Amino acid sequence: MTGNALERRLGLFPATNIVIANMIGAGIFTTSGLLMSGLHDPVIMVLLWAAGGFIALCGAFSYGELGAAMPGAGGEYLFLSRLYHPLFGFLSGWVSFVVGFSAPIAASALGFSEYFSRALPGFTLWMQDSAMIQPEMTRKILSVSVILVFTLIHYTGIRYGARIQNVLTILKILLIVILLTAGFASGQGEFFNFSSGGTIPQGLAGWKTMGLSLMWIMFAYSGWNASTYLGAEIRNPETTLPRSLIFGTGIVTLLYIGINILYVYAISPAEMKGVISVGGLAMGNLFGKPAEVLFSVLIAFALFSSLSAFIIIGPRVYYSMAKDGLFFPFAARIHKKFHVPSNSILLQGLIAVILAFSGTFEQVLTYMGFALGIFPLMAVAGVWKLRRNNSGAIRLKGFPFTQVVYLTAGSLILMLSFMERPVESSVAILTVLAGIPAYYLFRKNSGAAG
Repeated sequence: MTGNALERRLGLFPATNIVIANMIGAGIFTTSGLLMSGLHDPVIMVLLWAAGGFIALCGAFSYGELGAAMPGAGGEYLFLSRLYHPLFGFLSGWVSFVVGFSAPIAASALGFSEYFSRALPGFTLWMQDSAMIQPEMTRKILSVSVILVFTLIHYTGIRYGARIQNVLTILKILLIVILLTAGFASGQGEFFNFSSGGTIPQGLAGWKTMGLSLMWIMFAYSGWNASTYLGAEIRNPETTLPRSLIFGTGIVTLLYIGINILYVYAISPAEMKGVISVGGLAMGNLFGKPAEVLFSVLIAFALFSSLSAFIIIGPRVYYSMAKDGLFFPFAARIHKKFHVPSNSILLQGLIAVILAFSGTFEQVLTYMGFALGIFPLMAVAGVWKLRRNNSGAIRLKGFPFTQVVYLTAGSLILMLSFMERPVESSVAILTVLAGIPAYYLFRKNSGAAG
């Protein structure tokens, strides 16, 4: 093999695991309490989670067709560059670089430290007494340590990293299945909670609330396109890649619906409102305080899986951009021994560490969701162009229904979210626009055409 090429080592099982791991992160364990504050109605909340899964599945069908036709590294960057113009591919990669991967890595690491500190508060107190380190700094040190450990793991190769990823993902799914089984079997909850909530605001206010809620939910579902970023490392990508997207998204949708039904079964709507650690509260209500502590510990370690998946995927985008002369040239280097985009992995780890120390992620959740919702719309719309220009491409079922559903829902979500949160949404748009001069600067320096 050449020193600057990726190897096709991933089969269906690890590719599907990467999709699942990338999707199941902090969102499902923290979002539902915030959603209930605006929606008030638990039935509508669960229905929106189901709708989000269906939208994501429609996107997965579209990306499966695109990925089978263009099985390289980079995902949306690759699709948009070939379907439209390198500028649009660069902008998607630019957004991924700024908010798409480094920020969720830091957020997952911070989520780990928060859950860990909640479950074991004695650790932060011991650090304060023995090392004179304040609890907030202790949590940041924990977060940074996790980022560094997993960056090192994935620096040493995709095969070893994929094995770690497989184990983490399986354990996370087992944790959720056990919690669902034990939670419903306990009999300590109350299905009456589904009818004891309030009502969603009427008129445009209600639609804006649902739009913003769906954007947060879609952020929790983000990752349904994960294996397309590893297309250059997947064996038999024409069949394996679409299956990994569809299987992974379908499994996560069922798990998310089940978890939210369990939340409502365990917690009254009034008690759930505004609670971030809603999973711990649910287990505490069903099994008592020890279960709440145990669940917090398990969630803390479950977040390793999503953090690990982000560390795998992000550098493949930067690698593809650098190969095309649209990013820092050193990001295209493949490690001679480990056969991974080593410099991209290190760069992403550095940015994630900086973001973890900044502690600003609660303020930019809406910003990230809006920014990450723009370019999948362009990619899904590109299925029409792909079918028109590439008659030999694999064609998945559902066309054009799945594409129309995704485009309609995604556009409405962005529009309603902008109306509800114009400041954060405007900053997201400005982030995209800031990538335009960066594109021409990189192109000028590299002499790239287009």
